[in-house]
Amino acid sequence: MILKPMEQPVLPERTSEKPAIVITVGDPAGIGPEIVSKAIANAEIFKICRPIVIAELGILQREIERNHLGIKIEAVSEITDQMKFLPGTLALINIGIPDRLPEYGKVNRDCGRAAFEYLRKAVELAEEGRISAITTAPVNKLSIKAAGIPYAGHTEILGALTETIDPLTMFEIAGEMRVFFLSRHLSLIDACRMVKKDRVYNYILRCEAILNQLGIQRLKPIGVAALNPHAGEGGLFGSEEIEEIIPAVELARKKGIDVVGPIGADSIFNMSRKGAFSAIISMYHDQGHIATKTLDFERTVSVTLGMPVLRTSVDHGTAFDIAGKGIADPTNLIEAVKTAARYS
Repeated sequence: MILKPMEQPVLPERTSEKPAIVITVGDPAGIGPEIVSKAIANAEIFKICRPIVIAELGILQREIERNHLGIKIEAVSEITDQMKFLPGTLALINIGIPDRLPEYGKVNRDCGRAAFEYLRKAVELAEEGRISAITTAPVNKLSIKAAGIPYAGHTEILGALTETIDPLTMFEIAGEMRVFFLSRHLSLIDACRMVKKDRVYNYILRCEAILNQLGIQRLKPIGVAALNPHAGEGGLFGSEEIEEIIPAVELARKKGIDVVGPIGADSIFNMSRKGAFSAIISMYHDQGHIATKTLDFERTVSVTLGMPVLRTSVDHGTAFDIAGKGIADPTNLIEAVKTAARYS
Protein backbone atom coordinates (compact mmCIF):
# COMPACT_ATOMS: atom_id res chain seq x y z
CA MET A 1 0.00 0.00 0.00
CA ILE A 2 1.52 3.30 -1.08
CA LEU A 3 0.55 6.78 -0.03
CA LYS A 4 -0.13 9.24 -2.79
CA PRO A 5 2.63 11.76 -3.44
CA MET A 6 2.07 15.25 -2.12
CA GLU A 7 3.04 18.43 -3.92
CA GLN A 8 3.21 20.29 -0.60
CA PRO A 9 4.42 18.95 2.73
CA VAL A 10 1.51 18.03 4.98
CA LEU A 11 1.01 17.00 8.57
CA PRO A 12 -1.64 14.50 9.69
CA GLU A 13 -4.79 15.80 11.33
CA ARG A 14 -5.13 15.07 15.01
CA THR A 15 -8.06 12.71 15.48
CA SER A 16 -8.29 12.53 19.29
CA GLU A 17 -7.07 14.20 22.45
CA LYS A 18 -4.13 11.81 22.57
CA PRO A 19 -2.57 11.01 19.19
CA ALA A 20 -1.86 7.41 18.23
CA ILE A 21 1.89 7.07 17.78
CA VAL A 22 3.38 3.95 16.20
CA ILE A 23 6.85 3.03 17.47
CA THR A 24 9.00 0.75 15.31
CA VAL A 25 11.83 -1.08 17.07
CA GLY A 26 14.37 -0.77 14.25
CA ASP A 27 17.05 -3.44 13.94
CA PRO A 28 16.19 -6.38 16.25
CA ALA A 29 19.91 -7.06 16.89
CA GLY A 30 20.51 -3.57 18.24
CA ILE A 31 19.28 -1.63 21.27
CA GLY A 32 15.96 -0.71 19.63
CA PRO A 33 13.84 -3.43 21.26
CA GLU A 34 15.38 -2.64 24.65
CA ILE A 35 14.81 1.12 24.57
CA VAL A 36 11.29 0.70 23.17
CA SER A 37 10.38 -1.74 25.95
CA LYS A 38 11.87 0.58 28.57
CA ALA A 39 10.01 3.57 27.10
CA ILE A 40 6.70 1.72 27.31
CA ALA A 41 7.52 0.70 30.89
CA ASN A 42 7.82 4.43 31.64
CA ALA A 43 4.25 5.58 32.26
CA GLU A 44 5.16 9.12 31.16
CA ILE A 45 4.41 8.62 27.47
CA PHE A 46 0.89 7.34 28.18
CA LYS A 47 0.02 10.83 29.44
CA ILE A 48 0.60 12.35 26.02
CA CYS A 49 -0.18 9.68 23.41
CA ARG A 50 -1.53 6.23 22.60
CA PRO A 51 1.62 4.18 21.83
CA ILE A 52 1.55 1.12 19.58
CA VAL A 53 4.69 -0.91 18.93
CA ILE A 54 5.48 -2.70 15.68
CA ALA A 55 7.92 -5.59 16.13
CA GLU A 56 8.21 -9.35 16.51
CA LEU A 57 6.78 -10.73 19.75
CA GLY A 58 9.81 -12.76 20.80
CA ILE A 59 12.35 -9.96 20.63
CA LEU A 60 10.24 -7.80 22.94
CA GLN A 61 9.57 -10.64 25.36
CA ARG A 62 13.32 -11.17 25.58
CA GLU A 63 13.95 -7.52 26.53
CA ILE A 64 11.10 -7.35 29.02
CA GLU A 65 12.35 -10.45 30.80
CA ARG A 66 16.08 -9.60 30.69
CA ASN A 67 15.47 -6.09 32.00
CA HIS A 68 12.82 -7.07 34.57
CA LEU A 69 10.41 -4.46 33.27
CA GLY A 70 7.24 -6.02 34.64
CA ILE A 71 5.02 -5.11 31.71
CA LYS A 72 2.76 -7.36 29.67
CA ILE A 73 2.32 -7.56 25.92
CA GLU A 74 -1.10 -7.29 24.34
CA ALA A 75 -1.12 -8.33 20.69
CA VAL A 76 -3.50 -6.30 18.53
CA SER A 77 -4.51 -6.80 14.92
CA GLU A 78 -5.78 -3.29 14.32
CA ILE A 79 -5.99 0.10 15.96
CA THR A 80 -9.44 1.28 17.01
CA ASP A 81 -10.86 4.12 19.08
CA GLN A 82 -12.13 1.55 21.55
CA MET A 83 -8.66 0.33 22.47
CA LYS A 84 -7.46 1.04 25.98
CA PHE A 85 -3.88 2.20 26.36
CA LEU A 86 -2.80 1.63 29.93
CA PRO A 87 0.59 1.93 31.61
CA GLY A 88 2.11 -1.49 32.12
CA THR A 89 0.77 -2.86 28.85
CA LEU A 90 2.62 -2.85 25.54
CA ALA A 91 0.21 -2.83 22.60
CA LEU A 92 1.94 -4.81 19.86
CA ILE A 93 1.32 -5.32 16.18
CA ASN A 94 3.28 -8.53 15.72
CA ILE A 95 4.90 -8.71 12.29
CA GLY A 96 6.44 -12.13 12.94
CA ILE A 97 9.94 -11.51 11.61
CA PRO A 98 12.69 -12.35 12.14
CA ASP A 99 11.49 -15.93 12.68
CA ARG A 100 14.08 -16.56 15.40
CA LEU A 101 15.82 -14.46 17.99
CA PRO A 102 18.88 -12.81 16.45
CA GLU A 103 22.29 -12.66 18.03
CA TYR A 104 22.91 -9.28 19.60
CA GLY A 105 25.22 -6.83 17.89
CA LYS A 106 25.65 -8.58 14.56
CA VAL A 107 24.89 -7.45 11.03
CA ASN A 108 22.04 -9.68 9.90
CA ARG A 109 20.10 -9.51 6.66
CA ASP A 110 17.00 -10.95 8.38
CA CYS A 111 17.13 -8.06 10.84
CA GLY A 112 17.49 -5.60 7.98
CA ARG A 113 14.43 -7.09 6.29
CA ALA A 114 12.50 -7.03 9.58
CA ALA A 115 13.29 -3.36 10.16
CA PHE A 116 12.04 -2.58 6.65
CA GLU A 117 8.81 -4.52 7.15
CA TYR A 118 8.12 -2.73 10.43
CA LEU A 119 8.34 0.57 8.56
CA ARG A 120 6.16 -0.70 5.74
CA LYS A 121 3.44 -1.62 8.22
CA ALA A 122 3.70 1.78 9.89
CA VAL A 123 3.19 3.51 6.55
CA GLU A 124 0.15 1.32 5.84
CA LEU A 125 -1.39 2.39 9.15
CA ALA A 126 -0.71 6.02 8.26
CA GLU A 127 -2.38 5.57 4.90
CA GLU A 128 -5.42 4.11 6.59
CA GLY A 129 -5.63 7.09 8.93
CA ARG A 130 -5.09 4.93 12.03
CA ILE A 131 -2.11 6.82 13.41
CA SER A 132 -0.92 10.40 13.76
CA ALA A 133 2.84 9.86 13.60
CA ILE A 134 5.67 7.34 13.52
CA THR A 135 8.57 7.19 15.98
CA THR A 136 11.49 5.00 14.98
CA ALA A 137 14.24 3.25 16.89
CA PRO A 138 17.52 2.92 14.94
CA VAL A 139 18.21 0.67 11.96
CA ASN A 140 21.59 -0.66 10.90
CA LYS A 141 22.52 0.45 7.40
CA LEU A 142 24.73 -2.60 6.75
CA SER A 143 21.90 -4.95 7.71
CA ILE A 144 19.55 -3.00 5.43
CA LYS A 145 22.05 -3.38 2.60
CA ALA A 146 22.53 -7.10 3.36
CA ALA A 147 18.78 -7.56 3.01
CA GLY A 148 18.96 -6.19 -0.53
CA ILE A 149 17.01 -3.03 0.31
CA PRO A 150 18.32 -0.25 -1.95
CA TYR A 151 18.04 2.65 0.49
CA ALA A 152 20.61 4.17 2.85
CA GLY A 153 18.44 4.55 5.93
CA HIS A 154 15.13 5.43 7.52
CA THR A 155 14.55 8.69 5.71
CA GLU A 156 15.23 7.22 2.29
CA ILE A 157 13.04 4.18 2.99
CA LEU A 158 10.15 6.30 4.19
CA GLY A 159 10.57 8.60 1.21
CA ALA A 160 10.24 5.61 -1.11
CA LEU A 161 7.28 4.09 0.74
CA THR A 162 5.40 7.40 0.72
CA GLU A 163 6.57 8.39 -2.77
CA THR A 164 8.03 11.57 -1.29
CA ILE A 165 10.91 13.20 -3.14
CA ASP A 166 13.64 14.48 -0.81
CA PRO A 167 11.95 14.47 2.63
CA LEU A 168 13.06 17.29 4.89
CA THR A 169 15.05 16.48 8.04
CA MET A 170 14.98 18.71 11.10
CA PHE A 171 16.83 18.17 14.37
CA GLU A 172 15.13 19.66 17.41
CA ILE A 173 16.40 19.93 20.96
CA ALA A 174 13.39 20.02 23.28
CA GLY A 175 11.78 22.79 21.24
CA GLU A 176 14.76 25.09 21.85
CA MET A 177 16.95 24.72 18.75
CA ARG A 178 15.93 23.54 15.28
CA VAL A 179 18.37 22.57 12.56
CA PHE A 180 17.51 21.63 8.98
CA PHE A 181 19.93 19.85 6.66
CA LEU A 182 20.63 20.73 3.04
CA SER A 183 21.86 17.17 2.49
CA ARG A 184 21.97 13.94 4.48
CA HIS A 185 23.85 10.72 3.79
CA LEU A 186 26.48 11.81 1.29
CA SER A 187 30.24 11.86 1.31
CA LEU A 188 31.59 15.25 2.32
CA ILE A 189 32.80 16.04 -1.20
CA ASP A 190 29.37 15.19 -2.66
CA ALA A 191 27.63 17.22 0.06
CA CYS A 192 29.73 20.26 -0.89
CA ARG A 193 28.67 19.82 -4.51
CA MET A 194 25.03 20.05 -3.38
CA VAL A 195 25.49 23.61 -2.16
CA LYS A 196 23.90 25.36 -5.13
CA LYS A 197 21.80 28.50 -5.31
CA ASP A 198 18.62 26.75 -6.44
CA ARG A 199 18.83 24.08 -3.77
CA VAL A 200 19.60 26.53 -0.96
CA TYR A 201 16.74 28.77 -2.09
CA ASN A 202 14.34 25.81 -2.30
CA TYR A 203 15.29 24.68 1.19
CA ILE A 204 14.72 28.14 2.63
CA LEU A 205 11.21 28.08 1.15
CA ARG A 206 10.53 24.57 2.43
CA CYS A 207 11.83 25.34 5.91
CA GLU A 208 9.68 28.45 6.07
CA ALA A 209 6.61 26.40 5.11
CA ILE A 210 7.36 23.67 7.64
CA LEU A 211 7.86 26.10 10.52
CA ASN A 212 4.51 27.68 9.71
CA GLN A 213 2.78 24.29 9.49
CA LEU A 214 4.20 23.20 12.81
CA GLY A 215 2.75 26.33 14.38
CA ILE A 216 6.11 27.52 15.64
CA GLN A 217 6.05 31.12 16.80
CA ARG A 218 8.32 33.11 14.53
CA LEU A 219 10.02 35.93 16.41
CA LYS A 220 13.47 35.43 14.89
CA PRO A 221 14.80 34.84 11.36
CA ILE A 222 15.97 31.61 9.80
CA GLY A 223 19.76 31.50 9.91
CA VAL A 224 21.70 29.95 7.03
CA ALA A 225 25.06 28.43 7.88
CA ALA A 226 28.11 29.00 5.72
CA LEU A 227 29.95 26.13 4.09
CA ASN A 228 33.55 27.37 4.33
CA PRO A 229 35.60 28.66 7.31
CA HIS A 230 34.73 32.26 8.21
CA ALA A 231 31.93 32.13 5.60
CA GLY A 232 34.61 32.08 2.91
CA GLU A 233 36.23 35.34 4.09
CA GLY A 234 35.20 37.20 0.96
CA GLY A 235 36.34 34.41 -1.34
CA LEU A 236 39.69 33.69 0.28
CA PHE A 237 38.57 30.27 1.55
CA GLY A 238 36.05 29.27 -1.09
CA SER A 239 33.52 30.83 -3.40
CA GLU A 240 30.33 28.97 -2.48
CA GLU A 241 29.10 31.72 -0.17
CA ILE A 242 29.49 34.42 -2.82
CA GLU A 243 28.28 32.38 -5.79
CA GLU A 244 25.58 30.18 -4.28
CA ILE A 245 24.45 30.90 -0.72
CA ILE A 246 24.25 34.71 -0.68
CA PRO A 247 22.23 34.89 -3.94
CA ALA A 248 19.81 32.28 -2.55
CA VAL A 249 19.35 34.18 0.71
CA GLU A 250 18.85 37.48 -1.13
CA LEU A 251 16.25 35.91 -3.42
CA ALA A 252 14.34 34.48 -0.45
CA ARG A 253 14.39 37.85 1.30
CA LYS A 254 12.87 39.43 -1.82
CA LYS A 255 10.06 36.89 -1.43
CA GLY A 256 9.40 38.24 2.04
CA ILE A 257 11.08 35.48 4.05
CA ASP A 258 12.88 36.55 7.20
CA VAL A 259 16.23 34.86 6.63
CA VAL A 260 19.85 35.84 7.21
CA GLY A 261 23.22 34.40 6.24
CA PRO A 262 25.54 32.89 5.46
CA ILE A 263 26.92 32.88 8.99
CA GLY A 264 30.06 31.01 9.95
CA ALA A 265 29.32 27.51 11.21
CA ASP A 266 31.61 28.06 14.20
CA SER A 267 29.26 30.79 15.44
CA ILE A 268 25.73 30.19 14.18
CA PHE A 269 24.82 27.33 16.53
CA ASN A 270 25.93 29.21 19.63
CA MET A 271 23.98 32.22 18.40
CA SER A 272 20.90 30.04 17.96
CA ARG A 273 21.31 28.62 21.44
CA LYS A 274 21.08 32.20 22.72
CA GLY A 275 17.84 32.74 20.80
CA ALA A 276 19.02 34.48 17.62
CA PHE A 277 17.16 32.25 15.14
CA SER A 278 13.89 30.37 14.80
CA ALA A 279 15.82 27.68 12.92
CA ILE A 280 19.12 27.03 11.16
CA ILE A 281 19.80 25.52 7.76
CA SER A 282 23.08 23.61 7.92
CA MET A 283 24.95 22.86 4.73
CA TYR A 284 25.63 19.16 5.34
CA HIS A 285 25.05 16.25 7.71
CA ASP A 286 27.89 16.52 10.23
CA GLN A 287 27.85 20.30 10.40
CA GLY A 288 24.49 20.19 12.16
CA HIS A 289 24.77 16.79 13.82
CA ILE A 290 27.96 17.60 15.70
CA ALA A 291 26.55 20.87 17.04
CA THR A 292 23.20 19.49 18.22
CA LYS A 293 24.50 16.25 19.67
CA THR A 294 27.28 18.04 21.53
CA LEU A 295 24.77 20.45 23.00
CA ASP A 296 22.37 17.75 24.24
CA PHE A 297 22.74 14.23 22.89
CA GLU A 298 19.85 12.72 24.86
CA ARG A 299 17.28 15.37 23.91
CA THR A 300 18.14 15.84 20.25
CA VAL A 301 15.30 14.40 18.15
CA SER A 302 15.27 13.86 14.41
CA VAL A 303 12.03 14.94 12.72
CA THR A 304 11.27 13.94 9.13
CA LEU A 305 8.87 16.32 7.42
CA GLY A 306 7.37 16.91 4.00
CA MET A 307 5.80 13.42 3.93
CA PRO A 308 2.13 12.47 4.35
CA VAL A 309 2.97 11.34 7.89
CA LEU A 310 5.16 12.91 10.55
CA ARG A 311 8.13 10.83 11.70
CA THR A 312 10.41 11.35 14.67
CA SER A 313 13.48 9.36 15.61
CA VAL A 314 16.30 9.02 18.07
CA ASP A 315 19.56 10.72 17.12
CA HIS A 316 21.73 7.65 17.78
CA GLY A 317 22.43 4.35 16.10
CA THR A 318 21.87 0.69 16.91
CA ALA A 319 24.76 0.64 19.44
CA PHE A 320 25.72 -2.94 18.63
CA ASP A 321 28.50 -2.71 21.22
CA ILE A 322 26.04 -2.53 24.12
CA ALA A 323 23.08 -4.44 22.66
CA GLY A 324 21.84 -7.09 25.06
CA LYS A 325 23.68 -5.69 28.07
CA GLY A 326 20.66 -3.98 29.60
CA ILE A 327 22.34 -0.57 29.84
CA ALA A 328 20.73 1.26 26.90
CA ASP A 329 19.12 4.56 27.91
CA PRO A 330 15.57 5.14 26.56
CA THR A 331 15.62 8.90 27.22
CA ASN A 332 16.16 9.88 23.61
CA LEU A 333 13.36 7.62 22.39
CA ILE A 334 10.99 9.06 24.99
CA GLU A 335 11.91 12.55 23.77
CA ALA A 336 11.19 11.44 20.19
CA VAL A 337 7.73 10.19 21.21
CA LYS A 338 7.07 13.47 23.03
CA THR A 339 8.03 15.43 19.92
CA ALA A 340 5.76 13.30 17.74
CA ALA A 341 2.87 13.90 20.13
CA ARG A 342 3.55 17.64 20.33
CA TYR A 343 3.39 18.11 16.57
CA SER A 344 0.54 15.67 15.87
